[in-house]
Amino acid sequence: MPLTVIVLAAGQGKRMNSALPKVLQPLAGKPMLAHALDAARALEPARIHVVHGHGAEQVRAAFPDPDLEWCLQSQQLGTGHAVLQALPRVPDDHQVLILCGDVPLVSPRTLTRLVTGADRGVALLTAELADPRGYGRVVRDEHGEVVRVVEEKDASDDERRINEVNTGLLATSAAHLRRWLGRLTNDNAQGEYYLTDIVAFAVSEGVGVEGVLVDDADEVLGINDRAQLALAERTLQRRRAAALMAAGVTLADPERIDVRGELIVGRDVFIDVGAVFEGRVELGDGVRVGPYAVIRDSRLGPGCVVHPHCVMQDVVAGPNCEIGPFARLRPGVELAERVKVGNFVEMKKAVIGEGSKVNHLTYVGDATVGRRVNVGAGTITCNYDGANKHRTVIGDGAFIGSGVMLVAPVEVGPDATIGAGSTITKNAPAGQLTVARSRQTTVEGWQRPRKQPKGGEGGPPDTGGH
Repeated sequence: MPLTVIVLAAGQGKRMNSALPKVLQPLAGKPMLAHALDAARALEPARIHVVHGHGAEQVRAAFPDPDLEWCLQSQQLGTGHAVLQALPRVPDDHQVLILCGDVPLVSPRTLTRLVTGADRGVALLTAELADPRGYGRVVRDEHGEVVRVVEEKDASDDERRINEVNTGLLATSAAHLRRWLGRLTNDNAQGEYYLTDIVAFAVSEGVGVEGVLVDDADEVLGINDRAQLALAERTLQRRRAAALMAAGVTLADPERIDVRGELIVGRDVFIDVGAVFEGRVELGDGVRVGPYAVIRDSRLGPGCVVHPHCVMQDVVAGPNCEIGPFARLRPGVELAERVKVGNFVEMKKAVIGEGSKVNHLTYVGDATVGRRVNVGAGTITCNYDGANKHRTVIGDGAFIGSGVMLVAPVEVGPDATIGAGSTITKNAPAGQLTVARSRQTTVEGWQRPRKQPKGGEGGPPDTGGH
């Protein structure tokens, strides 16, 4: 049967105490709802319907994906009522998989098991918890068959002692859903239309109900507050750390890494504590990333070394580059092979040639730097005139002394040398020494200004002590 997925994402999430709708709360670098949608897409469904409500405009704006169909639940009257908002758009011959936007860690493998289990009629994803408080309980008969689901507020004392719980995820046919949802009532402690009441309807009609027990209860962690969100974050990061180590990465501490996107790694990569990877990052063979580096949407070639506390975004580095510590590389930086970027260096829209060195306390922006160039400490490419950005070009083999201001647009020729402390406003010729300094002068007899005495004339002078 063709598969339709309905994702329930209308809840407000009051316990989050946030202006942001619950399903937009960030988890591993993207909205919580995005994880549920990723798992759904892995099953290649014919359609995906998202039932939204609270913060509807925000939620839709965050997901402009063309494969999503949106259904508004203007009043949150329960999960059964939520599914009813999407059901008119679902053909009778479709199988329906119902997911929750606040259950983001479920795996495609588990969802496949759930859909397969619906061959009996209805498949309900369940979990066994040591502490089942807050969850609806799955009630089975003496033969182990599921007969109903009871919400905790409606459960008896005996039912509350059951540790098999409903996760909110189920699968069945659209025809069954259409027949049963019309029979729901809100005669319960919460005055809501429970989706799980269809289990009892199925049993009464002799339709099979399969309780599919999840292998790992962490997959069905529901997120209702920030403590649960933090727990889900660590759970997901542990999964990613395990996958990285299986791929040949050495992690100094698997508990202290954050992958907020996609991290693609070669062999023998080393990642120290506190490193954060955002967006899509590629690390070649033998790359070493130091403590507390933040790398986003970048590609580092084999043998690169990133020293501690570097921040990098939209960077492409060739083999065997060395970066940092405390370097900031902004979008548009391209480093050729064996480039050295030292401590407290900032770069933006800069192309640095093979073997060049920009060692420390330097800003290089809107620049093209050739091969085997040495840029001294404290050098600045002055690229902004207050209205427009201008480019600096430095030829192969040039040597830029310390404390140089290169006022763009300007070119420094190949093998040129710029004397320390120079302010270069005109092109510097190739192979020559260019110096642009004011003449050094000593003023005889000059004294520093002194503060006026406190308390009027006659008082002791203020010595200006520290």
